[in-house]
Amino acid sequence: MQPVSVSTLTNQIKSLLETSFNRIVVEGELSRITYHNSGHIYFTLKDENATIRAVMFRGNAAKLRFRLEEGLKVIIDAAITLYTPRGEYQLNCFSIEPSGQGALAYAFEQLKNKLLQKGYFEQSRKKPLPKFPKKIALITSATGAALQDMLRIANSRYPLCEIDIYDVLVQGENAANSIASALTYADSLQIYDAIVIGRGGGSIEDLWAFNEEVLADAIYKAKTPVVSAVGHEIDTVISDFVADVRAATPSNAIELLLPDKTELMLYLDSLMEQLQRRTMHIVTLKQQELQHMQEAFKQHSFEKKIAQQEEGIIQLRQRFEQSVAFVFSRFTESLHYMQKELPRNIHNVLERKNAQLSSLNEAFSASNPKLKSKKGFAQIVRDGKIIDLASLEPNQEFEAQTSDIIVTAKVLDKRNIL
Repeated sequence: MQPVSVSTLTNQIKSLLETSFNRIVVEGELSRITYHNSGHIYFTLKDENATIRAVMFRGNAAKLRFRLEEGLKVIIDAAITLYTPRGEYQLNCFSIEPSGQGALAYAFEQLKNKLLQKGYFEQSRKKPLPKFPKKIALITSATGAALQDMLRIANSRYPLCEIDIYDVLVQGENAANSIASALTYADSLQIYDAIVIGRGGGSIEDLWAFNEEVLADAIYKAKTPVVSAVGHEIDTVISDFVADVRAATPSNAIELLLPDKTELMLYLDSLMEQLQRRTMHIVTLKQQELQHMQEAFKQHSFEKKIAQQEEGIIQLRQRFEQSVAFVFSRFTESLHYMQKELPRNIHNVLERKNAQLSSLNEAFSASNPKLKSKKGFAQIVRDGKIIDLASLEPNQEFEAQTSDIIVTAKVLDKRNIL
């Protein structure tokens, strides 16, 4: 047998493999996954007994809806190729589906769990909707029926609100980036009270733009309250979980955002009735208070005080006149009595005084030393004072005085006369 070169043999095997297995479907478990910078994905597909290398080149990898994970069981649509320099064969993957479920459903759960771990769904970070929004933004397709429904409801419910429309792609490969860019721009203006992102119903493929991570990031970073209004009530997308409020439909989003003008009018009527009742009650109370104050003012007014002072002066004058009249009457009576009794009293007083004078003259005459018998009588004086003779002691000097003579003497002896 004629020998062949390694290259020839390898090329023959390559041609045989790629011709015989140009399209196959293989099921296995993912292992040793590598996302290369070039955009290619390298991994190993295995089961209990064998392994095979696989590659998904950048063009097909860009269409992959979910991220490959270690141990994930998948179904691969591929072709067998042989890498000539190393003589190794591998699977060239065109598409990959999770085994037992669709790729989109798996990608949805995969992203949902990822964002849940990052805290994108935390209720504490959700912003409340404004009660009376002045201006809102609608990010949707300008040609979609959902926009017309939203505008119709907005005009009937609350025409005072100003609405700006951002026309975006809501379906297809670039839809998520289109919606996210419009949301980021509208939020940066800081002029809206709320932003609505949404579209009408459709299949999971039609709504997939609202399940993209780029849009979830834009909603999470927005400072303006965001309402997710995608599809029908039974449809659920990632934007519903990240947004501040999830609306069942686009129409429902407007109903949640804008107050009903009819309800507002009824509410205003009730407020007006309450205000009128309250106002009448307050007016009645103030009228009563004013009346009490007027009465109190009358009681304490200057006119009232002057009248009271005048009345007091009149009463004082009357009492004064009565007192003066009474005193004058008593004085007149006393004067008449004194005029009647004065001569007799004077006569009696003069008689008593004359009698006293006579008695005093007699006593004076009896006490006057000059009128007494001078013989044998003298006053005892010591140190300029008249003293009793009994107060003198032996050897004490004294003076004996009469009206004519002063004699200085000395006590030689002192004795009592029984």
